Amino acid sequence: MSFNDQDAALIADALDGSARAWERLVKRYEGQVYNFSLRLTGNSSDALDLMQEVFIGVYRNLHRFRGDSKFSTWLFRIAHNKAVDMSRRKPSFMPISSLGGAEQSEEEVLEHYTDESVQENPQAMLSEIQHNAQIMAVLGCLSWEQRLIIELKVFQSSTFDEIAEMQDISANTAKTRFYTALKLLKKQMEHSHDLS
Repeated sequence: MSFNDQDAALIADALDGSARAWERLVKRYEGQVYNFSLRLTGNSSDALDLMQEVFIGVYRNLHRFRGDSKFSTWLFRIAHNKAVDMSRRKPSFMPISSLGGAEQSEEEVLEHYTDESVQENPQAMLSEIQHNAQIMAVLGCLSWEQRLIIELKVFQSSTFDEIAEMQDISANTAKTRFYTALKLLKKQMEHSHDLS
């Protein structure tokens, strides 16, 4: 059974009322959604709040998923919308003032991951989280909107057309914003390298 077939089976079972299928569906994507949230927010507390809102949104709207796109694409559209909503609602949301997981113990960081892959290889997950902390330090030079477009293009592999649709802008505007953010990132990386 392929990855998409497994998603489809879990979605069908969850829609039929299976709590276990819903839990398995969440476990498949919670690490990705948490990393998405952490890269945008810069701290674990806001990342967990955003992740919770995303999965509540997915749960409430699961019956609307038609399968026109991959489930992960649909899920991250909801994540995008929830991130935008949260940034509007909470003025302090999204400042990258700390390195999030970098200041936490290994146990605190890993407790947010419950899927089997983490239990099998917690060191790999910790390495990924530390890598995220380094990324967040560089992303700190960007505005929240710029971090979001980098997240969608680089980490979620969204096309410019998909980003344009999510953000209600043209594909050319999405490209311009992305390349502007990349230039700022390049400057920040050069500056960081000069200081080291």
